Amino acid sequence: MPFATNGDVRLCWESFGDPGAPAILLVNGLGSQMTRWPEGFCALLVARGYRAIRFDNRDAGLSTGFGEGEAYTLEDMAADAMAVLDAAGVEAAHVTGVSMGGMISQVIAADHAHRTLSLTSIMSTSSASGLPQATPRAMAVLTQPTPDFRTDPEAHIAAAVENARVIGSPSYPWPDGALAERARAEASRAWNPTGSGRQMRAVGATGDRSARLARITVPTVVLHGADDPLLPAEGGRDTAAKIPGAELRIIEGMGHDLPPALFGLVADAILAAAARAG
Repeated sequence: MPFATNGDVRLCWESFGDPGAPAILLVNGLGSQMTRWPEGFCALLVARGYRAIRFDNRDAGLSTGFGEGEAYTLEDMAADAMAVLDAAGVEAAHVTGVSMGGMISQVIAADHAHRTLSLTSIMSTSSASGLPQATPRAMAVLTQPTPDFRTDPEAHIAAAVENARVIGSPSYPWPDGALAERARAEASRAWNPTGSGRQMRAVGATGDRSARLARITVPTVVLHGADDPLLPAEGGRDTAAKIPGAELRIIEGMGHDLPPALFGLVADAILAAAARAG
């Protein structure tokens, strides 16, 4: 796979579809690899005439990992995304992000407006103070490490499956065995258990993005699950209220994940924002 570079950071990326088609940049959430945007989902976007570009954030997947004591911000991660567009030969893209990726995408749309055609912010938040917080059980998914895949792979997979179910979509279950298969494939592809903690600190270092949201002028769709236990739906409502002209879509029965049964609804939101951009 190709790599983009932002200073000393190497970013693994992959593209689907016609290189000359309008590009949709897909930005990942906390600790997740680019494979969380599955090929089947990317194929939906390609079938509608777009080029789908996914990549590993720094400290995840095959991109550059950092060490203890090293720090960065969401602004740095947004600059990484711009490096991926440069490597892909894309001047401007429709930018889509999920969870932390939604936060990064908000920074891109505000600070790199000339490279942003539209924005889709999915199951994310403005990080404004006073918004409802995660349930204790959902927060534990982020803060409690799973068993080491290298020494006890089956225990790791079982814990990863349970975590996914805790924050998942009650009305959109995964097919039998799919979560275990995903957990095994991800851990086999790359293992960076400390990266999530540094990414969480990047979110905290950047903080409240409300002022940035007010500067976003591109067509925007904000998509959020009504049953999200990790970033409650009020975060999506607040985000949409602060972006001029944003469309809000609240999905009943959706939690904090992207199961195959939701591919169509999520793709429709991205394509709605892209269509408004012309």
